[in-house]
Amino acid sequence: MSVAAVQPAPGTLGQYVGTLVGGWLLFAFTAHVAATYVLGDVPLKRAAVVGIAPAVVTVALVRYNPAVIVAVSLAADLAAVHAVYRVKYRTAALVVVMHYVVTLALVLLAANLLALLGTAPG
Repeated sequence: MSVAAVQPAPGTLGQYVGTLVGGWLLFAFTAHVAATYVLGDVPLKRAAVVGIAPAVVTVALVRYNPAVIVAVSLAADLAAVHAVYRVKYRTAALVVVMHYVVTLALVLLAANLLALLGTAPG
């Protein structure tokens, strides 16, 4: 049994930058939501710094297995949360887990909404 893999098409520099910026905005927003939930009131600017780590990993490793992307992204996210919010690794791990959950929830919501809109008549 073969697992279907996504083969990304080569893109222009603008497409890569657009994907990076879009990912950065998504990851920054979800990092802020997760950090606010776990740590309380935190500045939005810190989440913008944390969000760049998983965005860069995702764009840089797009041709690799998704399990590799998730593992490296979580490790980069953990390092970024630990450094930016200056918390212990255990607390940073909790923020990272919440960050992953919030990101996954938003991505699945958007994917399902797009699939639903794709089946609309007219």
